[in-house]
Amino acid sequence: MEPFRVQIPQAQLDDLARRLAETRWPVGLPEAGWDRGVPVGYLKDLAEYWRTEFDWRKVEERLNAFPQFTTTIDGANVHFLHVRSPEPDATPMIITHGWPGSVVEFLDVIGPLTDPRAHGGDPGDAFHLVIPSMPGFGFSGPAPDGGWNTQRVAGAWAQLMAELDYERYIAQGVDFGSGVALVLGLQDAEHVLAVHLNTLVTAPGDDPADLEDLSEADQHSWGKSDTFAKILSGSMKLQATRPHTVAYGLSDSPVGQLAWVIEKYRDWADTRGGLPEDAIERDKVLAIPAIYWLTQTAGSSGQFYYESVDFLPISPGAGRYFELTVPLGVAVFPHAPFKPVRRWAEREFSTIQHWNEYDRGGNFPAMEVPDLYVAELQEFGRLVKER
Repeated sequence: MEPFRVQIPQAQLDDLARRLAETRWPVGLPEAGWDRGVPVGYLKDLAEYWRTEFDWRKVEERLNAFPQFTTTIDGANVHFLHVRSPEPDATPMIITHGWPGSVVEFLDVIGPLTDPRAHGGDPGDAFHLVIPSMPGFGFSGPAPDGGWNTQRVAGAWAQLMAELDYERYIAQGVDFGSGVALVLGLQDAEHVLAVHLNTLVTAPGDDPADLEDLSEADQHSWGKSDTFAKILSGSMKLQATRPHTVAYGLSDSPVGQLAWVIEKYRDWADTRGGLPEDAIERDKVLAIPAIYWLTQTAGSSGQFYYESVDFLPISPGAGRYFELTVPLGVAVFPHAPFKPVRRWAEREFSTIQHWNEYDRGGNFPAMEVPDLYVAELQEFGRLVKER
């Protein structure tokens, strides 16, 4: 394992600014608000802000305030943050991001989770945190080969936690990371204390009765998931079937990369029909496409959809998993793109011991509602310790 610092060469930042300034914008698009995707006027304003006001060096400074490392696992470079708590009996936890996500999502919650005493909390709630970039994503860089799916990433995480000498730990996942956390709980059940998810896809079974007698809340949950599969999953379908074709535009145009990512933050975060920055500060949102662009991982990150297609909500059988043997906790944030139906989840998982539903937050809770995210994990941590 080698210490790592984020240090993007100035020449790359200058090239980014030049490309943003020379963007060839589409013409003749009908005015349709967000119904057909990101509006041109909004994106022009955001791209100009990215070029003239967004400060990448501040992102670097925040990242480099935490211990970071790289190592090689199964032939791939793996970047990770490793922040140990000052509390000696803290619970180890590995947190996995999703797409379009990054380790930068979690910067606001590292302090409260690792050192609750310094943030007015109970020192007994402390965690040692391991927050890796998945192979093909961000500072891990493009993966050297294909086959990096949910199962392979989970196997790499089990090896990473063993190399860090964590005998027992919690696996936590956001978006795609939830699938990784689930598989990690299956593959490394001897060492995984429990699994906690922010994202859980559920689906009715083959019996038509599954869709009968649903409560109003469950009807809303299923309707939201159905809307995602039919309308909001265009990027998922493209990357799950033709990731190479999509990669060319994303790798050559920073505005293409920006639009590809910013749409998801508008549709999947708690914007309530507003703008992405109504849910997350503009600079924090821009850090995400900036990382994909500067690390040249737009194309390689999209391969994860292709490799993990059987886990996707657009695939038949998604939401039907396996018999997990470790305790499972689920946090449901109302504005995420899909919401689980609890009775279907309990049919798939017999070990659900914790289930919270919140009235705010979406697919990126560590950035949108860091207070709820921290409190949720601390509550689950206490439950795990009581076992």
